[in-house]
Amino acid sequence: MSNQDNQSNGNINAKDFLIGSLVGSLVGASLALLFAPKSGKELRDDINKGAREFKYKAEEWKDLAYEKTGEFRDYAKEQTAQLQKNVTEKTQELQDKFNETKRSLQEKINQTYDETKDEVINRAEAFKDRAEDKVTAASEAANDVAEAVKEAAEDVKEK
Repeated sequence: MSNQDNQSNGNINAKDFLIGSLVGSLVGASLALLFAPKSGKELRDDINKGAREFKYKAEEWKDLAYEKTGEFRDYAKEQTAQLQKNVTEKTQELQDKFNETKRSLQEKINQTYDETKDEVINRAEAFKDRAEDKVTAASEAANDVAEAVKEAAEDVKEK
């Protein structure tokens, strides 16, 4: 981008130099006419000629200014359109990346949830099975103790 800036500055500096040179030459020519030893009619004719030339040059400068202004306007429009296009593309790319990351994270969350849920269910079922086994064993032990107490009571009665 600095190359474009340097080129623009070079164009502006060259243009300024050209305008300055033309204005300086016209002013110098006008002063030379005024200080030259001529009769009044010749001097008036020279001044009129200089004024016509100045008018002609001013029209050329005006046309040049319109042309350059049009070029700068077109350049600014092109650059604005390109910048807008770039911003739109980058925005779309970022939106796509965001959506992809969001989708990926959601999939990972769902997968982790499903895995955790299955693990919790499996562990809960294993715990339930162990608890039922312990309840059954405790119930059998209680029945065995009750039977042993009953037998012991009968043995005590018999003796």
